[in-house]
Amino acid sequence: MNLGFVANLSVLANAGGSNETFLQELGRRWESGQAGMYPIAVCLVVALSIIIERSIVLFGKASINKEGFLRGLKKHIYAGDLDKAINYVAGQKNTPLTNVIKAGLMNVPKGQDEVQAALDEASLRETPRLEARTGYLAMLGNAAMLAGLLGTVNGLITCFEAVANVNPADKATILANGISEAMNCTGFGLLTAIPALIAFSVLMGRTQGLINDINETSVSVLNLIVANRDKFKNLNIPASAHAHAEE
Repeated sequence: MNLGFVANLSVLANAGGSNETFLQELGRRWESGQAGMYPIAVCLVVALSIIIERSIVLFGKASINKEGFLRGLKKHIYAGDLDKAINYVAGQKNTPLTNVIKAGLMNVPKGQDEVQAALDEASLRETPRLEARTGYLAMLGNAAMLAGLLGTVNGLITCFEAVANVNPADKATILANGISEAMNCTGFGLLTAIPALIAFSVLMGRTQGLINDINETSVSVLNLIVANRDKFKNLNIPASAHAHAEE
């Protein structure tokens, strides 16, 4: 094995062991990138904000055990107790799925067509809330790459101007600074773009999964209502259920 390679690995490992050294290195590279770093930093901050907010919503607030929810709801529908079915849904975690099903159950006394219309309307209302802001991650990833490319081009322009117009004694320094600016902008642009694009794919997959759950559960509940409508003992919705549904 090449001993020089091993020595280099040891140096890198020692450098990585200190957070202060890492931050100092990061600051030095930031300064080397010069003005081209600022648009990349803006893209990074906005992308991180969207990733954190969407992750909390899609993997936390909007998440529900669909199978468990349906099992509990079926018991009340099979028993023909619409009031308990509505109260059961209203008492569940407030998610897009429960909001859609709640809207459908509230319209059972009006007939099948009204239930279908209520489910469709609620789905159209909840779907944009699930999809909100995630699409910006793809744009921010591309913007970060283009900002890095812009910094790269600016650094190369500096290099060519040094070759053409600068005194020979200063050429080496200016060339080194120009190349450093170009490479650091490219590196930071890619480090921002790659996580943003990966997060975009993951969050879009999660969003589509939640939308599919809403569509599947809506159809299942509609079929249950139609098949068991003659079992419902009381098709009048109590005031308490209205109050729960509006919360």
